[in-house]
Amino acid sequence: MTLFLIVIIAVLAFEFINGFHDTANSIATVVSTKVLTPRQAVMMAATVDLAGALIMGTSVAMTIGAGLVDVSVITMPAVLCALLGAIFWNLFTWWLGLPSSSSHALIGGLCGAAVASAHCDWSVLHWSDVDAAGNIIGIWPKVIMPMLIAPCIGFGVAVIVMSILYIVLKRVRPRFINMIFGKLQIVSAAWMGFSHGSNDAQKGMGIVTLALCTATTSGLFDDLPSWLSFLRTPEMKVHTWVILLCGITMAAGTAMGGWRIIKTMGHKMVKLQPINGFAAETSAACVIVAATHFGVPLSTTHVISTSIMGVGAVKRFSAVKWGIVGRIVWAWVLTLPITCLVGFGLMRLAHALFTF
Repeated sequence: MTLFLIVIIAVLAFEFINGFHDTANSIATVVSTKVLTPRQAVMMAATVDLAGALIMGTSVAMTIGAGLVDVSVITMPAVLCALLGAIFWNLFTWWLGLPSSSSHALIGGLCGAAVASAHCDWSVLHWSDVDAAGNIIGIWPKVIMPMLIAPCIGFGVAVIVMSILYIVLKRVRPRFINMIFGKLQIVSAAWMGFSHGSNDAQKGMGIVTLALCTATTSGLFDDLPSWLSFLRTPEMKVHTWVILLCGITMAAGTAMGGWRIIKTMGHKMVKLQPINGFAAETSAACVIVAATHFGVPLSTTHVISTSIMGVGAVKRFSAVKWGIVGRIVWAWVLTLPITCLVGFGLMRLAHALFTF
C-alpha cells in the first residue's frame, strides 16, 4: 500500500509539473503581445485548463492506460519508474527553457518500464492493434503518426489562417487591428488553455487508473476497509474523483507559471503581434481538441510551437529564428528515446535491488 501511495504522489507531481511546464503552450503568445500581464494570463490558463480537464471525457486517458502497453506486465514499480522518467525529462527541459512534450515523456517512460518489467520482451508494446470495442490502438497510430503529422497540420493551419487574415485586413489600419485582436486574443488564449487541459490532464488520469487497476488485480486492495472500497478498479475505467484530482492538480501547477519556456516561445522564436497570437492559438487549439475527441495523446507543445512558426513564416520567413527552432526540434526528437531509456534503466535497477 505504501508503494501505491508513492505512485499516486508521483502522478500528482507529474501533473503539477505538466501544469507549469506546459503553461507556456496556452499563454506565451498572449503574454508576449502584452495583451495580458503574466499573472492575469496564468490565472486564466489555470481556470480554463481545469474546465477542459473536466469536460472533454476520458478517451485520451484510456489510450494512455490501456492502449499502448500490455497491462498484464505492469506493476507498481513499473508505473513509478515511468513517472520518474517523465518527471526527470520535464524538469530538465524546463531548466533549459525548451518546450518539450510532457505527453511523449510519459509515454516513453511507460514503454521503457513495461519492456524492462517484461524482461526485455518488446512484444508487450502495442505497436498497432484493435481493442475489443473495435477501436484502433497502439504506439504507431496513437503516438508516432500524430507526432509526425500534427506539427505539420498546426503549421499549415496557422499559415492558412494568417494568410486569410492578412488578405481580409490588408486595408485596415494597424492600430485598429491591434485593438480588435488584442481583445480576440484573450478568447483564443482561453480556447488554447481549454484544449491543453482537455488533452494533457487525461494523461495523469490514465496513469492513476492504470495504477488502481494494477493494485486491484494484484491483490493489493484485497484487505481494504469498506470506506476505501472506491479504490478497487478491476477494469480500466476512469472514476470521477480521478478526473477531479488530476484536473485540479494540473490547474494548480499551471497557476505556478513557466516563465523560462514562455520566454522561448513568446519572445525568442518570433516577434508576435496580437493578430499573430490569435491565429497561432486558434489554429493550435482546433487541432488539439480534434485529437482529444479521437483519443490521441497529442503533444500540445508541438502543435502550438509549429503554429507560432507558421504565423511567423507568413509574416516573413526570416522572422522565425530557425536556430531556436532547431534546438526545440532536437528536444522533441530526443524525448521518446531518452525517457524510454530512463524508464527502462530505473526498472532494471529496481529489479536488481528489490524482489517483487
